[in-house]
Amino acid sequence: MSAVERWSRTGLLATAVAATLMVTVTGAATATAGPVPDARFLAHLNMTDGQRPENIALEPGGGADVTFAFSRQVAHITPDGRAHVLATLPSPRAGSVTPVLTSPFLGGIVRAHDGTLYFLYATGTSELTGVWRLRPGGAPQRIAALPADGLPNGLALDGHNGLLYVADSALGAVWRVPVAGGAPTRWAAAPELRPTGFLGANGIKIHNGAAWVSNLDKGTVLRIPLTCRGSAGPIETRATGLVDIDDFDFIGAGDTLLAAINKDNEVALVRPDGSHSIVLTAADGLQNPTSLAVRGGTAYIASGAYFTNSDPNVLAVHIEHGKWRKERK
Repeated sequence: MSAVERWSRTGLLATAVAATLMVTVTGAATATAGPVPDARFLAHLNMTDGQRPENIALEPGGGADVTFAFSRQVAHITPDGRAHVLATLPSPRAGSVTPVLTSPFLGGIVRAHDGTLYFLYATGTSELTGVWRLRPGGAPQRIAALPADGLPNGLALDGHNGLLYVADSALGAVWRVPVAGGAPTRWAAAPELRPTGFLGANGIKIHNGAAWVSNLDKGTVLRIPLTCRGSAGPIETRATGLVDIDDFDFIGAGDTLLAAINKDNEVALVRPDGSHSIVLTAADGLQNPTSLAVRGGTAYIASGAYFTNSDPNVLAVHIEHGKWRKERK
């Protein structure tokens, strides 16, 4: 069963389609006055070719690298919107079933300063599931095995300490892996990270001395301090009411962040006190947003169109003085 089929059976697909027509605000959220006009699309992707972006990492010069969730591909998107496949990962053995999603799944991606890409692959098999690396001009290589019964989803890079952090949506854990590869460490595991029906720990970022993690089922943003010894400190719940939150990223040096609300075709601005406002909707071009990356005053938002089945894309949005306007061509 695909991710779309799984969510459809729980009634979420109908909700997602309805959300393309109107914005529903619940919990602590407040609505914007209306859609922000004049969207700049960095790219319109080809759904027929399996180009549904799951996660995004930014390149110097305005391009981006993405994982295509169910086509086993890592691709580069040029600043003029063309997608070039960098690598296709091997198919799992016949009869393999990926936890939760059934199909082989490419999740989080990050880019190191030297251009090396790290990304996550889940297949339900011990020989392929784990952290993979792609050096410029090279071939993809698995550098760390992760449990076959897990679903590695979000990926964060701590470049200063040479560590990767993996959010496991099925096992409700955060794994830590050296960038050089090797055995993973179960860095954090707690009820706050577990799923309650579909996916638990999802997006992850290293920010201000902590690992921040979203939980899709529980609609929360969690902060896990990095102690002086590198272990995980007590988990803090920093935001609630964000059910079906996927990936997120921070705006500037503070703790304000943007969150992709997948099924509702929304992006929320989440403040340090946990309150949030809906700042982008389907009217702005979102098609089930899956991931975000912020650089300077621009946020790049990837949409997988898992439920709308129309126009997977990447949007670029300027953030100026706390207000939003779309980047114009």
